[in-house]
Amino acid sequence: MAHSDGSAAAFGSRLLGPVDESSGMRRLRVQLLLTVPLVAANLAGMAVTFALIGFVLPGPTIFTRELLLLDVIATPGYSALALLIGMWWGTVSGLRALRWATDPDQVPTEAEQIAAAAVPRRLVIRQAVLWLAGAAVLTPLYGVVEPALIPKILLGIGFSAIVVCANSYLIAEFALRAVTARVLDAAPARRRRGMGVFIRSLIAWMLGAGVPVALSMIVAVWALVDSSVSTARLAVCVLSLGGATLVFGLVLMMQTVSATIAPIRGVRRALRQVEDGDLRVTITVYDGTELGELQSGFNHMVEGLREREQIRDLFGRHVGREVADAALAGNPSLGGVETEAAALFVDIVGSTTMAATVPAAEMVAILNRFFDIVVDEVEEHGGLLNKFEGDAALAVFGTPAALSDAAGAALACARAIRRRLDATANDFIAAIGVAAGRVVAGNVGARQRYEFTVIGDAVNEAARLCELAKQDDLLLASANTIAAAADAEATHWQLGESVTLRGRLSPTQLARPRTAGPQADRGENRTDEQRESPRSDGLSP
Repeated sequence: MAHSDGSAAAFGSRLLGPVDESSGMRRLRVQLLLTVPLVAANLAGMAVTFALIGFVLPGPTIFTRELLLLDVIATPGYSALALLIGMWWGTVSGLRALRWATDPDQVPTEAEQIAAAAVPRRLVIRQAVLWLAGAAVLTPLYGVVEPALIPKILLGIGFSAIVVCANSYLIAEFALRAVTARVLDAAPARRRRGMGVFIRSLIAWMLGAGVPVALSMIVAVWALVDSSVSTARLAVCVLSLGGATLVFGLVLMMQTVSATIAPIRGVRRALRQVEDGDLRVTITVYDGTELGELQSGFNHMVEGLREREQIRDLFGRHVGREVADAALAGNPSLGGVETEAAALFVDIVGSTTMAATVPAAEMVAILNRFFDIVVDEVEEHGGLLNKFEGDAALAVFGTPAALSDAAGAALACARAIRRRLDATANDFIAAIGVAAGRVVAGNVGARQRYEFTVIGDAVNEAARLCELAKQDDLLLASANTIAAAADAEATHWQLGESVTLRGRLSPTQLARPRTAGPQADRGENRTDEQRESPRSDGLSP
């Protein structure tokens, strides 16, 4: 299947690689996309914490001689230790949950699916534990020396922890899209787990804007209660937290919007391909929210369209594409209409002898080659191959699809079939008859089952001309058909004698192609058995 947005962006971003990437390269890519951004997010959070406690929030300063050892050793030491523990803890737990993903052919079990879907949440929980542990360790150490620092440290660490953890969840979801795609592919009917689009957007707003604004409000209350907080300090707090709101709110909202837009963009591109007629397209389902259901729903829709197109194609092969299109476009019913049309009847000569002497497999191969030529030329000239009957076929021109020169199209088709048979068919001979006139075309049968057919004198006449052509030049038409055809085609034919065809009361004047061909010699060399009368199962009455 072709991917709608290219194999390199099947997961919504080229950073995630193509679908057919090797397992080793996929593992390295996921590891880098998880480790590097998560470490960067935590380092940025530590820097923000230091700036808030050291320069922004009101209260006593941490840059004193009594706190020097804590500033130089305890705080940096715990930060480095927490980073190392977080990297080791996250890597070990992630590899344990995603071990099955190293084998591209392995289908995850239900337990493995649940564990893989929980990886982003567990990574965030581990980070939150380390941030809370930092608050639990550093707050008492600073509080023993300066108790007034306790609220300041708790606010600084709490603000950064919340924003970093939210950012980390979105990073993990992005990095694990390829794994999520395999989980969803393994259990397409399983209910989606995790946050939906609404909750994801709400959390992004709350953490990107709500938390900084809430912290600003706390500082404002602090300033009202504590008269020692100067106006300048309050202004610095408001400006700093306002800047943090703009920066962190923008980052979180960009991540949320990107995660929402990527699946929609993929579906939109796929829809354009479907509009262009490409039904081979499919979308990689990698989102566990309602957007994943949208992706999956698109794939189900295209699968239904493919099945419908296959049925339409099969239907068209059985009854003819014009008949199939007319049936699908309207509400077909029993009955017919009278119209002008041309009929072409073609039949293999000596079929009884062939059926008795030629092996069945070889006979089928002969018929397939024969009908391949007939169908190809009939469709090329705008006709409808209406019936196959044994080794014979009936084609009609001018119904159900109208033709400006139905008689001319039938005559040109007959000459084209004759040329191709003379050039390629060395193991069988076929005769052709063409006639034009008024016919009744429509659906004949019962309400439960019916077929499109053409009934009329022109059809009977074409069958009788084909019968006579077996003993003549293998291609005969009626003079009325030549008269009904345009001059461009009529000039290729010459009129001959008149004969009374079997079962008819009035004589029919014959017409033959002007150019003499190999069919004359082939007709003279036929045996008596090949000059057999038409079979009782023929299409003509």
